[in-house]
Amino acid sequence: MPETAYPEAEARDVLGAGAPRCEPLVHNPKNGVTAGVWRVVAGGRSAVLKVLTRRGQGDTGHWAASDDPRHWNYWRREAHVYESGLARVWAPYGIRAPRLLALVERADGDVALWLEDVQGEPATSWPVARHVEHARRLGAAQGAARREERAADRPWLSRRFLREYISGNTLGQELLDDPEAWQQPLIRDHFPAGLRHDMVRLHHDREWFLQIMESLPRSLSHLDQWPANLRSHGPDGVLFDWAFTGDGALGEDLGNYLPDSVFDLFVPAARLPEYAAAAYAAYLHGLRESGWRGEERLVRLAVCASAVKYDWLTALMLARAGEEQLDYGGARKVSAERRYRERGAALAFLAGWAAEARALAPRLGFPEAPSGRLG
Repeated sequence: MPETAYPEAEARDVLGAGAPRCEPLVHNPKNGVTAGVWRVVAGGRSAVLKVLTRRGQGDTGHWAASDDPRHWNYWRREAHVYESGLARVWAPYGIRAPRLLALVERADGDVALWLEDVQGEPATSWPVARHVEHARRLGAAQGAARREERAADRPWLSRRFLREYISGNTLGQELLDDPEAWQQPLIRDHFPAGLRHDMVRLHHDREWFLQIMESLPRSLSHLDQWPANLRSHGPDGVLFDWAFTGDGALGEDLGNYLPDSVFDLFVPAARLPEYAAAAYAAYLHGLRESGWRGEERLVRLAVCASAVKYDWLTALMLARAGEEQLDYGGARKVSAERRYRERGAALAFLAGWAAEARALAPRLGFPEAPSGRLG
């Protein structure tokens, strides 16, 4: 039983009598705001314990905790989301957070979130149709939340998440223009032809994409939607990890969810075009269901321009082409060939999104992309 997890008295207050047992759960160990995540069992009951901290764990670099309530990695945001009730705002539309069992302010300054231990099918093993249904629910939830007072601005919601998040991911950027980096076997053999040109262009246009995303219609956004943060529970989808929650473009969450489904090998890259088309149509249907009557092309632009979030990923893949490949959390090895093949195909798909955004934006009154003028 790790000493950093909890005092036994705290566990008994939440779960009742019985000697508590715990097991660590997979999470991002680099994130300085998370001291750990555990499943705790006692007296025939179980809960998930997540400890939030401003103190970090070692050299967290890009993932360092922040005391700035608007920063993308503000250490206490997830506690605010739960205690304010904001985590329940999407529940009427079939997307909810785990129930908060207890929130404990510890003497050392950390905050312990005791959460419902959700039993259900993880979205990492969902069929594509279930992901598409989640997209419809997300559209309905975000369309409705735009009108609801509960989703109004709070001082601790993240701002300019996309800009801040990608600006700190700089590993390997110098390799984008290095011909030798693109001749590494994993890159040469598994990245599609033309991807180098497309990804260098995306990097060149990054500021334009960010300005577009920051100018589009806004919505309360989770900003970390991907299958590993979602599972089914009865008729609902239960969404975890609300630590980045804040202001985002309407459609930005979907633009994150779809490629991440492939990047982490939950959906085959070959299915991404049909999957993305079906999910976008479902998201738009959900928006219309909620009573939203805005300009559909602005939503499409947000989804496509969201490709800029992955500007850093190509450089990272170049930098790590000679390393052992591990899964999320670093627990298991992943086939390097499979990872590079699937991610290369997904990046090529995102290049298509970026091209669509460049073509669509001027038709909606936005400036033309710089590289579009350069030809």
